[in-house]
Amino acid sequence: MPPVIQTMWKEPLSRSDLEGEAAGKIISRIEGLKKLGCGLLRFGIPDINAAEVLGDLASMVSMPLVADIHFDYKIALRCMDFPIKKIRINPGNLGPHGASTTKSRVKAVLDKAKDRGIPIRIGINAGSLPSDLQKKTDSGSLTLDMAMAEAAERELVIFDEHNFKDVLVSMKASTIADTISANRILSARSDVPLHIGVTEAGPLITGVVRSTAALLVLLREGIGDTIRVSLSDSMEKEIIAAREILLAVSEFPDKTEGYNLPAVKGVKIISCPLCGRAGFNTHAFTERWQTRLYGMDKNISVAIMGCEVNGPGEARHADLGITGAGDKVLIFRHGKVVRTLGAEDADSAFEEELARF
Repeated sequence: MPPVIQTMWKEPLSRSDLEGEAAGKIISRIEGLKKLGCGLLRFGIPDINAAEVLGDLASMVSMPLVADIHFDYKIALRCMDFPIKKIRINPGNLGPHGASTTKSRVKAVLDKAKDRGIPIRIGINAGSLPSDLQKKTDSGSLTLDMAMAEAAERELVIFDEHNFKDVLVSMKASTIADTISANRILSARSDVPLHIGVTEAGPLITGVVRSTAALLVLLREGIGDTIRVSLSDSMEKEIIAAREILLAVSEFPDKTEGYNLPAVKGVKIISCPLCGRAGFNTHAFTERWQTRLYGMDKNISVAIMGCEVNGPGEARHADLGITGAGDKVLIFRHGKVVRTLGAEDADSAFEEELARF
């Protein structure tokens, strides 16, 4: 199986979200995220009230929900009273690192998670390292990648002491090189599953570029069991970006160290950027159809092209395509034109042809 795609809910949860029309909207959006290819949806849970709302939501949707907990271990304990599929904690900020109170809090969380069969993700971020490791990185005596890997190993020791095996680790930095290196280090030292991503990657274009630069390297080396593309943009775009990164990895004919990522299932979109030859507004058509196409359970390629040069010619391999041709629009299959029509009929005709698959 390819790595599982994850995204994170962008807004606070409140009780009103699960009432009346609002409930229908939130459930519909979550199911839509699942159709796009999201396998895990994480929620930031700052208090007990949010934990209870998330717990109720978990019983209303088919998407596995993850609770992200900081500071108060009691929130994690409350979340596990509900059908939550995973808990994400940073054990070091449940109390002073190494103190007996911290260890007892972590033990309480691990004991309940083990009893309920709930996995836990240890989340290590470059900006929230244990104080002694932070001092070393600030002084230059320890590199950030080594510090993150050491922080993760410390937490894994605690989990091992309590014989808790259902654990996954993430080590995220906003720098590409440190993200790659930290995950390489821990992957070489341990077989613990890894969640990978660049944290605070930025707005859409910046975030996609930076995430691709890091994730492409790690995935080609067989590193990464779940992934997230963190964008200052919508959850839907995070999922689409992650899908395209996995697809890019699967297209490499030579896999590093023999790693072979299974082909990503779903619709593959090919579209041209427009130019002076364009007879068809590919941007507008792609915007209208993108989310719907990615949400379809069809393993086909779809080409959205602007002119005859890039249409059936360069996209002849596509299962289904649409392109401009003067004042007309052509719909083609594997390079063969099957319909010629006016632009005003493009969407309805395209939908009819898509339904044939």
